[in-house]
Amino acid sequence: MERNIYLLSPTPREGTLSLPMIDFTVTAESIDFSCCDTLMFTSKQAVKVAERVAPAWKNYPCVAIGGATKAQIEKLGGKVIYHPKHFYGESLASDISRFFADRKLLYLRPKEVSFDSYAFLAKQGITLHEQVIYETGCVAYDTSQQPSKGAVIIFTSPSTIHCFFKNFIWDESYTAVIIGEATKAHLPENVRYAVAKTPLIDACIAKAQEILLSSNSK
Repeated sequence: MERNIYLLSPTPREGTLSLPMIDFTVTAESIDFSCCDTLMFTSKQAVKVAERVAPAWKNYPCVAIGGATKAQIEKLGGKVIYHPKHFYGESLASDISRFFADRKLLYLRPKEVSFDSYAFLAKQGITLHEQVIYETGCVAYDTSQQPSKGAVIIFTSPSTIHCFFKNFIWDESYTAVIIGEATKAHLPENVRYAVAKTPLIDACIAKAQEILLSSNSK
């Protein structure tokens, strides 16, 4: 039986079958920079939307969460002043509260997020301004498009998990590859999974290939 790797993020990648689970809708007509001196991004999609809505975002130094986000900021001409070692949850918020207590941060974000940075930072005495600039929705699939038996399925965000299970029933022959701990927390208990070494799509693909090589050698 040939086993395939399915990538659920929007951008196709070599060595995988593309099965995008989410689409994006821009919800902001402008961005209010009056309250900030520093921007925070947690996804490359947010950077792309900011560029579309208000190219002046590049005038502000940026906190980039995740390697892909950092790369997108720099690709579009922005300046990254901080790229934390820990990408998610309380460890990330702790880093921000320690290094940026004197900054006026504006978090340009999707409607749904996996961690409430605003509430956590408020406990640290830091006001994080937020603006929702886009929202995600699920792509609809027919059951005939269900991944093949034995598939390795790469989940790159909590949204991809939610949308996958909205479309398909998990098969016990599948193995999930998860991009990071925040995403893993949204996985159902009955799912066999592995976590990528670093929270990057390249690392997810490498882990998926490693799983296939390991199963083929048995």
